[in-house]
Amino acid sequence: MKSTPYLITVFEHESLRTDQGGKRLSDIDLKILQKFYGEKGVPYYSLIHNGVKFCEYVGVIQIGGKVIEVLPKADKHNDKNSWRKILIGMLQTVGVFDIHAPTTSNLNLKSNSILELYFELFIKELEYLIHSGLVKKYRKTEGNLTTLKGNIQFSKHLNLNLIHKERFFTRYTTYDHEHNIHSILYKGIKLLCKINTSEKLKSRLSSLMLNFPEMPNIAITEKSFENIVFDRKTEHYKRSLDIARIILLNYHPDVSRGENNILALMFDMNALWEQFVHLSLRRHKAKENTITAQSIKYFWKPSMGRHSKMKPDIVINKDKPDCAVLDTKWKNLNGKNPAPEDLRQMFVYLKYFNANKVALIYPGNEDGNRSGTFYDEKNGSIGKQECSIISVKVNRDIKQWQKELTNQINNWCNFHFDE
Repeated sequence: MKSTPYLITVFEHESLRTDQGGKRLSDIDLKILQKFYGEKGVPYYSLIHNGVKFCEYVGVIQIGGKVIEVLPKADKHNDKNSWRKILIGMLQTVGVFDIHAPTTSNLNLKSNSILELYFELFIKELEYLIHSGLVKKYRKTEGNLTTLKGNIQFSKHLNLNLIHKERFFTRYTTYDHEHNIHSILYKGIKLLCKINTSEKLKSRLSSLMLNFPEMPNIAITEKSFENIVFDRKTEHYKRSLDIARIILLNYHPDVSRGENNILALMFDMNALWEQFVHLSLRRHKAKENTITAQSIKYFWKPSMGRHSKMKPDIVINKDKPDCAVLDTKWKNLNGKNPAPEDLRQMFVYLKYFNANKVALIYPGNEDGNRSGTFYDEKNGSIGKQECSIISVKVNRDIKQWQKELTNQINNWCNFHFDE
């Protein structure tokens, strides 16, 4: 029986060390994380003396039976349960935890970690697929049969059946459950059976192994997912494959010891915050307004080579007189000014998108807008081109937070947004 995993919870930008602190890594854990970091490094943490320092990535890293959970933090509150709920809510908003099963509300959102919730999502998707009926496909098969079916493969037939005249080596078509989609999902089930440490999910995984048809073992790479072509019959497999992709491609087996495997499910908080703000604005926007994410403009072309481009996070009413450009930053300024490079970036956006105004969007302890203007580049005096700082107070109620965020940006840019 697998033991309950040892859970260490930290916040982004915190450190874990082997020699100090209330929460410590073992020497073995540190060696595994150092090996995983390698020469090229990973974006989730940096190596420090006798430990690691986490950055803006949040989520979970499982090392054998130990789970390190990294939570976001944008204000002075250290309530782990609240921040875990906020992270789950943000991931649900951007679609990471969106599943097909009609019993989404039964998901255990008070799980011990994001990792356990992810496993439950995968299990629910597969339970839904089995209940709906697994899709069959045609495939070509070769075999030495006692009945003539399909086309005889003469070279192999003559080689294998000189004595056994009653047999035929043929190539024929089979219509069954064995295809790449099911092979990938089956491998995901087997992996979860191997690394899962939650007793409440153990019986459901065992049931999946019994009810899901056994598939051949295939090597899983990024191309395994890229080569899948969906049709009307397999469209509903997308969500389960998305989760399988994240789990399988982020699993790093320990081939030397076989017991200290690493599974890293980490999310960039800057990207998550950007998507959260964008989708919140789109959800409440009025028909006459447009909300565009990652709008690209080119601004420099060398004599040889590729041109350079700029890509602001959000553009409201692009190419209109009341255009506004927003750039999101997941950090708490605590009353300080933004970094000079961020302000310079906003100045370029203002010019190239011919915007009416621009703003930097931050999470914070309190709601508030700090207006600011760029200097006039011709005479050095204060100009009229506005670049503001919008600080949005974090709300544990995700839907209410989305409304408050939208209303605050609405008040700043004087646009109308629907409730």
